[in-house]
Amino acid sequence: MTDAALSPAPAKASPFNELEVLWVRHWTDSLFSFGVKRPEDFRFRSGEFVMIGLPGEDGGKPILRAYSIASPCWAEELEFFSIKVADGPLTSRLQKIQPGDTVLMGKKPTGTLVLDALTGGERLFLIGTGTCLAPWLSVARDPETYSRFGHVYVIHTVRSVADLAYRDFFTREIHDDPLIGEEAQAQLTYYPTVTREDFETPGRITDRIKSGDFFRDLGLPEGFDPARDRAMLCGSMAMIKEAGELLETYGLKEGSNAEPADYVLERAFVG
Repeated sequence: MTDAALSPAPAKASPFNELEVLWVRHWTDSLFSFGVKRPEDFRFRSGEFVMIGLPGEDGGKPILRAYSIASPCWAEELEFFSIKVADGPLTSRLQKIQPGDTVLMGKKPTGTLVLDALTGGERLFLIGTGTCLAPWLSVARDPETYSRFGHVYVIHTVRSVADLAYRDFFTREIHDDPLIGEEAQAQLTYYPTVTREDFETPGRITDRIKSGDFFRDLGLPEGFDPARDRAMLCGSMAMIKEAGELLETYGLKEGSNAEPADYVLERAFVG
């Protein structure tokens, strides 16, 4: 028997990164954000998602779900925006993480909510509900977004006013960003809507688009123009189906990484 035969088999590489939690922010009883240390070799495109999770209890399999990366591609840390579900297999535990804890992250980011999946245009509409604001936090902080589009609209629909996490960021703090602050101040418009409380722009975003209120609020010609308008959709399957059908009625066509077109949506998860 040779020495080689006695050598132990090489350890199988883990499919996950084990990352240190840097900070946690609880917005409401049902929403929180957290940041983790970015691995030096981790590369992604703004708008992509990755699997996030925790080790299984009592040595069981890890529990993971898809999360959009809320950081832009250049950021030195990775940010995530999550709901809290009391009996959720993952978020019931994930919501209790503290700085210094460890979370698991997959090594292969992917997704369709990326600029590569859109053809050129003048206006970009980022339409999301709930925690599906996360990819817009990434795309809206990417310098390429402002070089490709003259104006960017971040549209966020939630149930209650308290759920408008990052409202201060999009209305004020992003203007101080050292990389894209000036561009955001000149080219970014934030448009929130609230469905279950009084608010200056009430109701579902799809209803406001159908009624024309959305365009009137923003001082835009009514309707989307396939010659200049591009859009990304992220939210519940019902919302993105309805919004996608609306965009199609105006002549916009769905695109993908393989075949870029006028709008894209993310089917991998709901928020």
